[in-house]
Amino acid sequence: MDQFPDGQQVLGGAPFNVAWHLQAFGQYPSFISRVGNEAMGESIRQAMDDWGMSVENLQTDHDYPTGTVKVTINKGEPSYEILADQAYDFIDAQQLDLTTPYSVIYHGTLALRNPVSEQTLNDLIARHTGKIFLDVNLRAPWWYIEPVNQWVSKADWVKLNQDELMQLVPPQDSLQDAMRLFLTQHDLDVLIVTCGSSGAMALDNAGAFFEVTPSGNNLPIVDTVGAGDAFSAVVLLGMQQGWSLSVAMEKAQAFASALVTQRGATVKNLSFYQTFIRTWNLD
Repeated sequence: MDQFPDGQQVLGGAPFNVAWHLQAFGQYPSFISRVGNEAMGESIRQAMDDWGMSVENLQTDHDYPTGTVKVTINKGEPSYEILADQAYDFIDAQQLDLTTPYSVIYHGTLALRNPVSEQTLNDLIARHTGKIFLDVNLRAPWWYIEPVNQWVSKADWVKLNQDELMQLVPPQDSLQDAMRLFLTQHDLDVLIVTCGSSGAMALDNAGAFFEVTPSGNNLPIVDTVGAGDAFSAVVLLGMQQGWSLSVAMEKAQAFASALVTQRGATVKNLSFYQTFIRTWNLD
């Protein structure tokens, strides 16, 4: 649960945000996580159920609380206070059906700070034959470069922001050079780098670059929390729909640009998605 300075609480967390958006787009994702045995955890379970999401793989922890993040906004940019020992740190592989086939496994890096959830992901990946999409989130002090590089090397598609990329590669002459080096080092299919208000870039393993920029609609920005997750959700949607990378990037940028006009990373009003559903022929 993202907690804002004005007291507002909004459902959040990168994989949750992505799953929430994909559900709105009719994709029925299987969300794997863990919440505490308290009112907040139950409210998340109820919100998922109301949204039509499966709660089959939402575990309940009787020792650790539901994850919370305190969000502050400084000059339009969010910063995050992330607490230790949250329920999502203890996702239990024994409570999952590891034989379930998935076309894509999407995961972030934050929950992998704990060896319990990290081992659960490794158990899932060991039986997985589809693609792996990693969304890098380098949140101090919860990351170290060696584990992050190991997780990246297990992935097929990776998304991160420009600042995060620069923390993971030696200095290069340009962003494109840094992207080429990173993609080659980790033998990726696709690398996506978001660049805030400048848009995003992608590089595929054939060496083709794709760049998108926000449209000039001058919509009022409420906050940018979850903008990258909105971008990831539509890229994943594109993988399921068979869109080209360039088309998926354009649609992802459009959706992320709309999301920043809302408070927080998730939107509970399905009408927010309807324009995209109609325009993208997802009915």
